[in-house]
Amino acid sequence: MTQQEHTPRDKETQVQGKTTIDDSVIAAINNWEKEQAMTQQEQTTKGKETQVQGETTIDDSVIASIAGIAAREVEGVAALGTSSVTSPLAGRFSGKGARARGVEVESGKKEAILDVTIRVIYGFSIPKIVGDVRQKVAQRVYEMTGLTAKEINIKVIDIEFPERMPGRLE
Repeated sequence: MTQQEHTPRDKETQVQGKTTIDDSVIAAINNWEKEQAMTQQEQTTKGKETQVQGETTIDDSVIASIAGIAAREVEGVAALGTSSVTSPLAGRFSGKGARARGVEVESGKKEAILDVTIRVIYGFSIPKIVGDVRQKVAQRVYEMTGLTAKEINIKVIDIEFPERMPGRLE
């Protein structure tokens, strides 16, 4: 039998002894631990501040304004609501601004039902416009209010001709 030689690299070596840590190192560790505890406490406090309870109510006129602006973003929508001749009068007597004219809203805590009245530009596909309006209005209402549009009813009341539209260039 031959003897095998073992080098220190081949086996684990345990060294016994005494370790001395300077007081300044201990003080630095203690300060770090205090800072960590304070940071955790601040994060906990901040978390509590953001969890204040209460009820938020978004008025139907705000939802109507959001929906009106969103509907106008769709290509092929000439305007919302009544005809251009009666719209200034309708806005004055109903108390609604131009942004909400042509939009009626009934909202709850999580959902809303919207009725949108639009005028379209001649030459655009009405089914496509209506689909795009529904999608855009639902998206904007959800993004800005958190409400889900349960129904978006759209009524097309008129067709505008590009050459007769004031302020529109084709």
